[in-house]
Amino acid sequence: MVEELAASVEEVFPWDLVDELEANPDLMLLDVRCPHEFDKASIRNSINVPRGILEMAVDYGYEETEPMLVESRGRRIVIICRSGNRSVLAAHTMRLMGYRDVASLRTGIRGWNDYEQPLYTADNRQLELESADALLESRIPPEKLGPTEKTETKA
Repeated sequence: MVEELAASVEEVFPWDLVDELEANPDLMLLDVRCPHEFDKASIRNSINVPRGILEMAVDYGYEETEPMLVESRGRRIVIICRSGNRSVLAAHTMRLMGYRDVASLRTGIRGWNDYEQPLYTADNRQLELESADALLESRIPPEKLGPTEKTETKA
């Protein structure tokens, strides 16, 4: 589904985002990762609205409402996640909900870190590059990788 939607969603690379941030101080950075991920490492001045509550956060009348986000339908918004998948889904959803200028950060915060851009903790400490690498590393346990040929032939 992500691959299919990516064709209809604008994606920007980390180096493009660096240029955009310099040129557009009004640019909003929306990080849709879970709060525990965001607290460990985020791009400075980004706001955190987890993907799971996005639909409520972009409208008034919910506990999850994020007023600054509700009022930003005409503003340029770049959406961030760990690797660029959740952000594609979020960008697609936000376009359906009336946001006109949204993009997904291709390669996500991992790509931002690979491009050696600064990341910060919840208490505003800048992370060392190696520390950020370790935090953002993919850790998929074997049972979540799916069946192997050996287990498929037993069934």
